[in-house]
Amino acid sequence: MLNSTIIANKMKNLDKRFEEAVKLASNPGLKFPPDIRLLFYAYYKRAIGYHTKESKKTNDHNENALISGFKMNALFQAKNISVKEAKKKYIELVNKHIPDQK
Repeated sequence: MLNSTIIANKMKNLDKRFEEAVKLASNPGLKFPPDIRLLFYAYYKRAIGYHTKESKKTNDHNENALISGFKMNALFQAKNISVKEAKKKYIELVNKHIPDQK
């Protein structure tokens, strides 16, 4: 019983830290290189339980199709990590790329 309580508290703590990290990273004034933005995107999507879909709309404009392709590739690369691990990786990205958070 005690172990399940400890695990539940750790998950709540992780969820809280993840939510705080999302708030920090959502600041529209922050600018990140494209590769870092894609990592944020992929880890966020995995952390919220998003799964890639095989079918994709084919009527996108060329530019949107290119961006969508990069996003799908990022999601594909992160597809084998757990929701918990994605949250941890997202928090690590925030800690690394948004150093003045306090």
